[in-house]
Amino acid sequence: MKRVTLFVNGSPRNGKVVAVYGTLSDLLSVASNKLGIKATSVYNGRGGLIDDIALIRDDDVLFVCEGEPFIDPQNDVNTPEALTGSHSDWITLNVGGRYFTTTRTTLVSKEPDSMLARMFKDKDAWGNKRDHRGAFLVDRSPEYFEPILNFLRHGQLIVNEGINLLGVLEEARFFGVDSLIEHLEAAIKNSQPAEDHSPISRKEFVRFLLATSTKSELRCQGLNFSGADLSRLDLRYINFKMANLSRCNLAHANLCCANLERADLSGSVLDCANLQGVKMLCSNAEGASLKGCNFEDPSGLKANLEGANLKGVDMEGSQMTGINLRVATLKNAKLKNCNLRGATLAGTDLENCDLSGCDLQEANLRGSNVKGAIFEEMLTPLHMSQSVR
Repeated sequence: MKRVTLFVNGSPRNGKVVAVYGTLSDLLSVASNKLGIKATSVYNGRGGLIDDIALIRDDDVLFVCEGEPFIDPQNDVNTPEALTGSHSDWITLNVGGRYFTTTRTTLVSKEPDSMLARMFKDKDAWGNKRDHRGAFLVDRSPEYFEPILNFLRHGQLIVNEGINLLGVLEEARFFGVDSLIEHLEAAIKNSQPAEDHSPISRKEFVRFLLATSTKSELRCQGLNFSGADLSRLDLRYINFKMANLSRCNLAHANLCCANLERADLSGSVLDCANLQGVKMLCSNAEGASLKGCNFEDPSGLKANLEGANLKGVDMEGSQMTGINLRVATLKNAKLKNCNLRGATLAGTDLENCDLSGCDLQEANLRGSNVKGAIFEEMLTPLHMSQSVR
C-alpha cells in the first residue's frame, strides 16, 4: 500500500496523508472528503497532471484542484514573510486571470504617486478584493501589465514581440506610471515608419494618370515631384497647388487650366508648354525656363500669375496676351519678343527686365518698377498713360 500527502492546489499547508488504493477516481473521492473541496484533478509538485493511479509513488506530494490550472505553491501569498506586515513582503496579483508575484516595495518605491503605489502602500487601504488563493484581483490585461511590472522592477522598458505598445501605454496611463509613459511615447514614435518624402517619378505618375478617369479631378496638392521628367504629358486641370515641382522637366507639357498656386517651380524647364488659363498665383518659378510658352486662350480665359516670383525667368517668345502679372516679381527676367497685349503688369517689379521686341499694346504697367528695364525694338509704342499711376 502506498501513501501520499495531499494539499489544496497552490497551498503548501494543511496537507492530509492518505492511503492510495483502487482507481484515480477513488483517490479524488478521498481527497474531496479530506480537504473539503470537489476534487477533479491531481498534480505532482512540478505541475504534471496525473491521469493514472499507477504513476503515483509512495510518499509523493500531490496537489488537488477543482478544475483550475496548477498553481505553484511557492507563489502562495500567505507565506510567513507575508504575515509580518512589512512593506517588503511578497504579494501576488491576479491580473485578468494571470498571477504575478512581486513585493510591495516594487509597486511603491519607484512610482510613489501611481495608482499601484496607493493601492498597496498600506495594507487593505483600498479594500482590495482577493481570490480563493488570496491574490489581489486586478481587472486589467495581463499582457499589457507585465511590461509595467518589469519596469517597476528594474527601470527598463522591455516589451515582448507581438505586444502592442499602445496597449501598454494605455495601461501605464491607467496606473499613473508617469516615467514609463515618456518611454512608451518615445518608443511608439520610433517604431513608426519614417515618412516617405522621396519625389514621385515619371513612371509612378504615369501609372497614376492611366488609372484615373479623364473626367475626374486629379489632386496632386502638396506632392513632391522634384526633379521628375513630366515632359509632353497631358496635365490639364490637375491640382498642383503647393506641390514641389522644382527642377522638373515640363517641356511641351499640356498644363491648360492647371492649378499651380504657391507651387515651387524654381529651376524647372517649361519650354513650349501649354499654359492656357493656368493659375500660378504666388508660385515660385525663380530661374525657370518658359521659352515659347502659350498662355493665350482663344476662349478668353486668362492665365493668372499674380504675385508670382519670376526672378530671372526666361520667357522669350511666349504668347501672353491678357496675362495677369499683377505685383509679380520679374527682376532680371528675359521677356524678349513676348506678346503681352492687354497684359496686367500693375505693380509688377520689372527691374532690369529685358522687354525688347515685346508687344505691350494696351498693357497696364501702372505702378510697376521699370528701373533698368529694356524696351528696345518695341512693336508698338508704349503710351505714357500705361505706366503712370
